[in-house]
Amino acid sequence: MKLILASNSPRRKEILSQHGFNFDIVVSNFNETESGISAKELAKNNAVGKAKEVYFRLQSQGEKDFCVLSADTIVYFNGKILGKPKNKEQAIEMLSLLSNNTHTVITGYSIISENSIKNGIEETEVVFNNLSKKEILEYVETGKPMDKAGAYGIQDGYNLVKELKGSFYNVVGLPIETVSPILANILK
Repeated sequence: MKLILASNSPRRKEILSQHGFNFDIVVSNFNETESGISAKELAKNNAVGKAKEVYFRLQSQGEKDFCVLSADTIVYFNGKILGKPKNKEQAIEMLSLLSNNTHTVITGYSIISENSIKNGIEETEVVFNNLSKKEILEYVETGKPMDKAGAYGIQDGYNLVKELKGSFYNVVGLPIETVSPILANILK
């Protein structure tokens, strides 16, 4: 059975590759929603929507014997969802908010095959270091925060995170510890 990753995320590609999975990429055309529901529901609904869109598109094109994996990662702090920053000012603002505070990273995942649908969420609590304005500006100037929810990547090599309660990979964008056994069972 062929594994399809319904994402163009370089981080999700890297995590799957590092854990020995062979896969093809088919980017989803699903329009993510952002309002009216909890952060957990949002992450899960977006993951399910992406997976379904790719699964049914490939099925309609005659594909057989495949499985689709998708995920959606959200940074949640103080009742707000912090998406990807639109500009440097927004990145600075987000990092300043997270500095010396605790937030939650929620990743919804969906795995769909002909005989199975597995959906879920993974949560990780992240405690940020107390970042100086200089540290925030230096990090933002690298451009690395610009394509990441919450304007940061735990894997970027900067001393942003003081403590982690939960999955490191979940914060990167795919809770591989949860997803891997499900995929192994489906792909066998």
